[in-house]
Amino acid sequence: MLLPPHKDPMGAAIADYHRTGRAGTLRVFSSQFDEDEIPVDTLFRTYPEMPALEQRALTLATGRTLDVGAGSGCHALALQAMGKEVTAIDISELSVEVMRQRGVTDARAIDLYDEHLDDSFDTILLLMNGSGIIGNIDGMERFFQRMKRLLAPGGCIYMDSSDLKYLFEEEDGTYLIDVAGEYYGLVDFRMQYKQVKGDTFDWLYIDFDTLSYYAEQYGFATEMVCEGEHYDYLARLSMA
Repeated sequence: MLLPPHKDPMGAAIADYHRTGRAGTLRVFSSQFDEDEIPVDTLFRTYPEMPALEQRALTLATGRTLDVGAGSGCHALALQAMGKEVTAIDISELSVEVMRQRGVTDARAIDLYDEHLDDSFDTILLLMNGSGIIGNIDGMERFFQRMKRLLAPGGCIYMDSSDLKYLFEEEDGTYLIDVAGEYYGLVDFRMQYKQVKGDTFDWLYIDFDTLSYYAEQYGFATEMVCEGEHYDYLARLSMA
């Protein structure tokens, strides 16, 4: 489902920054955390400004690449600069228009799960905590079945995420996690930019072992490509 402009705070922020070179505060709310904000300029980062995990994923992308949740198009533009073929998708029509204006050759306003997206891709990128698009643990089957339909033979997924266990670390170095409760990496978010308020949505941060477990259930092998500086990592998933 696409986001209408009156429900698309991130798209509004991206459009403002693209038009004027500056933007107001993109506020982020959650029932689990204090109010936060996303610096809008970071959504326009160039390849040298990207975290090492993102740079590695872009370097490893081969063949026809799908950039999921492409935002302002920073990853797609970096891939194009490398001479790689990329299709950039986002559910924000405002963001897709910005991508086109910035020079992304194939930018589409479409949901990952929309069956009208029926192309075949050698690489699928889900970056900037890309596991979030799965939504929650119950979304694993839908996600991996969709990946099977979109991946070309021999294709792979590069996904980054973070293990939120550090939020539950005790002074003695142990982790106080309720294993009988809801998975600890499930977070709800809502964003606001100026007067534009978005709806609440679920976002999944997943540890590598849990990702590997579920991937295996649906016929995918998972490889740790590299780890970041703070419980973040880049994973490669491919059909087993």
